[in-house]
Amino acid sequence: MKRTMYVMALLVALALASAAYAKVAIGTLAGTVLDAKGKPVAGATVTIQTSDGLHPSARHTDANGHFEFTRYEAGQYDLRAYVNGMFSDWVKRVSIRRDKTTEVTLRMPPAADDSVTISR
Repeated sequence: MKRTMYVMALLVALALASAAYAKVAIGTLAGTVLDAKGKPVAGATVTIQTSDGLHPSARHTDANGHFEFTRYEAGQYDLRAYVNGMFSDWVKRVSIRRDKTTEVTLRMPPAADDSVTISR
């Protein structure tokens, strides 16, 4: 009798856990990293974290500057890109929504050798 009750309790717990897991809202965040001239940046590291600064993760851009974070829990995230010793600005509070793909563009600052010289 005790064993039967234990098995029943375990089955109920598993069913509840499964139902709760199935209700987690999952979405995707995708985008492109562009340089200061608007050209795609290949091989940039894009970092994402929850807006409270937790759970960082990173991906690299492809040859077209594209990146994608799939199967992320719905919520707000901050992200930025890094390449060749330079960081983009943080893009804050980007919303990932259930069953949707959120698109974002990250822009790298001009490189030091892209500066303009003014002569007199």
